[in-house]
Amino acid sequence: MKIIKLIDDNFEEILLMLLLAAMTIVMGIQVVARYVFNYSLTWSEEITRYMFVWSAFLSISHCTKKQISIKIEQVISMLPTKINAIIKIAEKIIMIAFFSYMAKFAYDFVQASILSGQLSPALRLPMYFVQVAPLVGFCLTIVRLLEGLVFELKVLINAN
Repeated sequence: MKIIKLIDDNFEEILLMLLLAAMTIVMGIQVVARYVFNYSLTWSEEITRYMFVWSAFLSISHCTKKQISIKIEQVISMLPTKINAIIKIAEKIIMIAFFSYMAKFAYDFVQASILSGQLSPALRLPMYFVQVAPLVGFCLTIVRLLEGLVFELKVLINAN
């Protein structure tokens, strides 16, 4: 149970740290190869770019989980607990609708990518490995929003 809680609390953060470390290592190897050995790696920029794309979409879920976003928190926090919870519930419902809408298009995009059979230029990776990042990011965000929605519903129920 401890492991499940640890993963739930830190899943995106762990993946983001691993991706950042991997990007740093790959680009470090590229710099050393280029300036020390006078040899340029053909694949390093491509894999780093793909890891960056993955980190961008995973960070949406991470920010949602940690409630790190641009919002007018000062005004909302001055409201009574019940109204505050209602506003946060409405916000989460709107965001769930938005990310569900986006996930549908991301899914269609991945399906088209799989059917096309397109490969990346340097690594010859199937492009759907990269293009599935939005779908994964949006679905993880929906999960995090549902968790937040349950929390806010509990706050609303206990505010009575």
